[in-house]
Amino acid sequence: MHLARGGVETEQAAREASGAHPYGRYLEEFEVGDVYKHWPAKTVTEADDHLFCLITMNHHPLHVNDVYAANSQQGRNVVVGSLVYSLALGMSVSDVSGKAIANLATEELKHPAPVFHGDTLFVESEVLEVTPSRSKPDRGVVKVHTRVFNQDGTLVAEFKRAVLVPRRSPDEPMAQAEGNVE
Repeated sequence: MHLARGGVETEQAAREASGAHPYGRYLEEFEVGDVYKHWPAKTVTEADDHLFCLITMNHHPLHVNDVYAANSQQGRNVVVGSLVYSLALGMSVSDVSGKAIANLATEELKHPAPVFHGDTLFVESEVLEVTPSRSKPDRGVVKVHTRVFNQDGTLVAEFKRAVLVPRRSPDEPMAQAEGNVE
């Protein structure tokens, strides 16, 4: 279930309960302050990390060489940060960008703590801004702050992103508009 501030059920959860296709949201369905807990969590395996390193041609020994990693500051292999970001982004799609026209920006990507093989990632996104377009009334921009925690509740990654999403009813005014974009 997706909960908004104060544990209030969101329109997304109501759609899921009704049997309607729940993938993605229209601009009108986002409210500043809502926090979406993305499900399911993901345990990152050594195989996940090594495959991602192979696909992206990242052969840094901290990710793929046990002996090198054992002698590093961390004392063991560290999951490549771009995999952590990719997993968090993917886990957030159904709630944040499932109906996206375009992903516009990713900003302030930070990795405050390492992720190790066997860590389980929990991801949430908070709606920061909802901005209808002035020039194209059938769409608008949603900005979210996504946070990634491990099984111990340690913040291991965070970023902000802006997504262009369609409006369900472009002719109706937005009640919660934060501003307008071109």
